[in-house]
Amino acid sequence: MAGELRNPPVKVLAAQLRRCLRAPGGPWLLGREESGRAPLAVPVVWMQGTVLAVEPEGGQGGLARLEDESGPFTVLGVERVPKGQPCLSAGKYVMVMGLVQSCSPEPCLRAVKMTDLSANPVHRKMWRLEVEDLHKNIS
Repeated sequence: MAGELRNPPVKVLAAQLRRCLRAPGGPWLLGREESGRAPLAVPVVWMQGTVLAVEPEGGQGGLARLEDESGPFTVLGVERVPKGQPCLSAGKYVMVMGLVQSCSPEPCLRAVKMTDLSANPVHRKMWRLEVEDLHKNIS
């Protein structure tokens, strides 16, 4: 897994990740044709959202259903992530860094890091702007 974390995570919304396509034998690619830029590889992403539900997932370390303002997404392995367990209750607003497992019909990540951001509402209010700013400036 350490070999897959060479690049920093890309901040994305669930709706953006749903549009990604997989390069044959390669990473997930976020299309950016509307901005005239080449697709961006997004093997590791940073997402934020509200926890909707948490479910045990056998030997896979549990899963959580989250939702950002653009739609739902699933995070696998949440019980195996340091500090992940305290984040795991419905209604919490959390940050998740994870490896992209699938994008369609709904994004699915394998958790690498989770942090509870619920204490400061600025995180939720600024998230879309942070994502938009990154995508305007990333080459």
